[in-house]
Amino acid sequence: MCKRIGFIGLISFAFLAAVFFFEPQSLFAAPSPGTSGYKVIKTVPLGGEGGWDYVYVDSGARRVYISRGTHTVVMDADTYAVVGDIPDTQGVHGIAIATDLGRGFTSNGRGNDVTIFDLKTLKPIGTVKTDANPDAIVYDPVSKRVFTFNGRGKNTTGINAADGTVAGTLALGGKPEFAAVDGKGNIFVNNEDTSELIEIDAKKITETHRWPLAPCKSPSGLAMDTRNRRLYSVCDDKVSVVVNADTGKVVATPEIGNGPDAAAFDPETDDFFASCGEGILTVIHEDSPDKYTVVENVPTKRSARTMGLDLKTHNLFLPAADFDPPAPGERRGKMKPDSFLIVVVGK
Repeated sequence: MCKRIGFIGLISFAFLAAVFFFEPQSLFAAPSPGTSGYKVIKTVPLGGEGGWDYVYVDSGARRVYISRGTHTVVMDADTYAVVGDIPDTQGVHGIAIATDLGRGFTSNGRGNDVTIFDLKTLKPIGTVKTDANPDAIVYDPVSKRVFTFNGRGKNTTGINAADGTVAGTLALGGKPEFAAVDGKGNIFVNNEDTSELIEIDAKKITETHRWPLAPCKSPSGLAMDTRNRRLYSVCDDKVSVVVNADTGKVVATPEIGNGPDAAAFDPETDDFFASCGEGILTVIHEDSPDKYTVVENVPTKRSARTMGLDLKTHNLFLPAADFDPPAPGERRGKMKPDSFLIVVVGK
């Protein structure tokens, strides 16, 4: 009896010693923040040749538009089946949708033009010339204009979405990257060369403000919380910045992953996202308009640097592929045949 009690006591003492002396934080430290709940829920192999750039999710129509070099693939947002293809979009970068006009638009970097297509049939119905290398593209529902941001032209082209006529061009003094609209007739765009944020009046096609984004360098992706008037830019060196859209003041600088190229904001969850080429999706929660918490870096796939957000399901669609090791002097190796896929991240 005494031996049995002694043995149990020895085990109990060893357990308590392990808990109290070797893991004190588990008992006394504040609880760690909960994870975002986001994870990879599906990988959709699409294969085919050619690179990619931006992805656009039309949440209402349940379509995902995916740029693929010489054409634009259209995928069902729920079944992940390919439901259409928009041909001859040479060097396509971005996609914009004007639901109220029944039209879609692609920015074709090698063609120096925009393809206009019918939203019901997905058939092209016209093209519009722009300046050199149209990259990002957005639709402003207030002015009913589509704006392309032309990389080599270092300017923006405003196009009347209803008839495809060019409304004007505005010099930007550097290479524009992605843009965001505020629903009030204003467009914001990142200037990669000068690390500035530019505000444009969509009706007048004039510059209204230009603000420095320090400590941000080479900003690319841009997203906006239109309710709280906050803009979110992703930058080099694992930096992002949140900017007050009315004053231009940088209010926060959350750390993100390496190699970001796109940003998104979910107004229902108050989450900002940065898709980073190193293979993570940084999730940042907007606690208040001027306070932000990095919730989690969700593992995705290396090269998954752009994305589209589905505002209905809160899923994110990230294109990626496998690459050979780079040859001497190359920044990136060749893309492996038929390795292109879509990584779906959700809860």
